[in-house]
Formats: sequence, structure tokens, C-alpha cells
Amino acid sequence: MTEAQLKNALEKFEALIKEQDARSEMIKKQGDFIDYSKLDKLTIGVCGGDGIGPIITNEAARVLEFLLKKDVEEGKIEFKTIDGLTIENRVAVNKAIPDDVLEELKKCPVILKGPTTTPQAGDPWPNIESANVAMRKALDLFANVRPVKIPEQGIDWTFFRENTEGAYAVGSKGVHVTDDLAMDFVVTTTEGSERIAKLAYEYAKNNHKDRVSIIQKANVIKTTDGKFLNLCKNIGKDYPEITTDEWYIDITTAKLIDEKRRRDFKVFILPNLYGDIITDEAAEFQGGVGTAGSANIGKKYAMFEAIHGSAPRMIREGRGKYADPCSMLRAAVMLLSHIGRQAEADKLERALDICMLEEKKLTITGREDGATCEDFGNYVMETLATL
Repeated sequence: MTEAQLKNALEKFEALIKEQDARSEMIKKQGDFIDYSKLDKLTIGVCGGDGIGPIITNEAARVLEFLLKKDVEEGKIEFKTIDGLTIENRVAVNKAIPDDVLEELKKCPVILKGPTTTPQAGDPWPNIESANVAMRKALDLFANVRPVKIPEQGIDWTFFRENTEGAYAVGSKGVHVTDDLAMDFVVTTTEGSERIAKLAYEYAKNNHKDRVSIIQKANVIKTTDGKFLNLCKNIGKDYPEITTDEWYIDITTAKLIDEKRRRDFKVFILPNLYGDIITDEAAEFQGGVGTAGSANIGKKYAMFEAIHGSAPRMIREGRGKYADPCSMLRAAVMLLSHIGRQAEADKLERALDICMLEEKKLTITGREDGATCEDFGNYVMETLATL
């Protein structure tokens, strides 16, 4: 390693430290959560993303408009389409989110967002940051909330994944020190860890969940994971009625498939990377990532999305209209609940259970032998009309 290479790496690391310190200070200055009941009009942004994203997102928006028809007619809620989050547009301006798109997103306290393509090594695209990661940081969507519920198996899990820190915080800003050495960084702040823990424990308290499990690898990743674990445990002391336990990420993945032990889990708190991985595993229990939605919650904004990718191959092969909208529809349930429309949320959740698990009059296969995305949306709305 030359002195010039060392100096360059240290300068980049210094810049990252200053950037993350400023973000930590910003978190300290935040106010309370937005109160939707005090808004004259709630604007819900519909941002399709790319690949199959616009197809499944528009279908979920169509179902939402069906359920919220009265609110829309009375001017209490409006839906706003936001285009431009395609990989082509992002590459053209070399930004994870084009400035004009971000400006439109910031006008919407609530966002329904489709999957976006994230470049990786070997792709023809430049190495721009994930649009998801960028949006979570730009709107400070610090909590990724993903429920998995299968009553007949005793599974009732809710995952609170820290969304703005960990291994993803500066994931596109690693340093190629030399041709032989590259380094990435993990970020953990007091403010970031405490607020995800508080949200998880408050959820557990309000929803009568008696156990919170803190997932980490503090025996090896001692500094950042150790800090995360200790801060979450300290928050847990404020909730003596709730049992707090701690699990390493590797054994947690094993215990989720242990039919006896997995019934004990209720609410999970996880750093960013671990949460991303384990919630995909958990989604397999209820039919795969195509069946699961997620919420990204901040104090000023909330974004709801599927947990799967943009499936560009389906578009290339002309199969886009057969994309499965169930993940986005599950996300729509969470959106309705978040904005205080719990009756509509319960109704949509029941309709999805009927259409996906009980009657199953239509099946989504992703190909011509299955229903189209629009067909399935119609099936859901027909079912809603009977409830």
C-alpha cells in the first residue's frame, strides 16, 4: 500500500464519519409522528418503480381507490401518480432517485411504491445506490415493519428492521483501498437504535405481544452489534411486562424452522442487513416473498411496498401482465391501518385470505396458464363487495 492510497482511504473514511455524525444530530432534532387526522387532505403517492412494479402497484392502488371511494369523492384523500423511478431514468441522471421524483415524493406523506431495480456487479448498469435505501434515508423511514401470520402453525411474527443504518447505511460508499483490499462499513447510532427499539416495544405493548427478541451477532461484530444489543435491552427495561430475549442471527434462522421453538417468537428487532435476510425467510412460511408486504415508517413519511424485486425477466419475456399483485395488496392492508382506516384494512385482509388461501378461484402463476394481475384485482374487489 502506498502513502497516497492510504491517504485517499482515510479521507474517504473521514468524510463518512462526518456525514453520519450529522445524520445522528438530525435525528435528535425530529419532532413527533404525523397525525393524519389533522390533515385537510391526505395525498397518497403511487410510485410504480420499474419492471413489474407499475403493474402490481397500479393494481393495488385500484383496490385502494375502490375501498376509499367515499373519502376520495369527499376530497379527504387523493391519489397521485409519480413516474420516473425506472432504472433508465436513474442511470440517466446518475442518482438513486432523480431530484424531480424525490421532490414529488416529498409532497406525499404516504407512498405506495413498487419494486425497483438495484444494479449489482456484472450488470450493464452503473453502480448507483439502491432506490429503496436512498428513499429510506431521504425520507428517514427508519422502521421496516413486516408481519408474518399463519394461525394454523402458531406463527404470529412481526419484524422491526432498522432501516437506515447498519451495513446498508453507506453501502455504496465502500473504499477500494488497493487492488487487493476493499472495505465497507457498518453504522450504528444511539438515536437510530433507540427509536427502532421504542417502536417495537410500543407495538408489542399495544398489540398484547408478550415477547420481544433482539437479533444480532454481538459475539463477533462486537462494536456495532454490541451497541445495538445493549441499547435495545435498555429500552426493554421500560417494559417490564414484556419478556426480552436475545438471539444471534445464525441460530435465529435455524429456530424459525423449528416447529416447536418458532411458536415462542412474537416481535423481533433487527439491524438492517439481518432484517432484510430473515424477513425473506419468514415470508416463505406464508407462500413466499410474493405474498408479503412491508411498511417503512418514519415520523413525517410512510412508504408501503412489496418485499420482492422488479422481475425484469418477466417484462423481457412479455409476461408482465401475469405478475402477482398479492405482495402489494398486503402492503395496502398495512397502509390502510397506518392512516387510521382499520375497518377497511381488516376488510381487505379478509378478502385476501379468501382469494389467496381459501376459495382460490384464480391462481397467479406468472404465465399464461394463470390469471392476470388485473383479473386477480377484480377478484379481490368482487370479494370485498360481499363482505
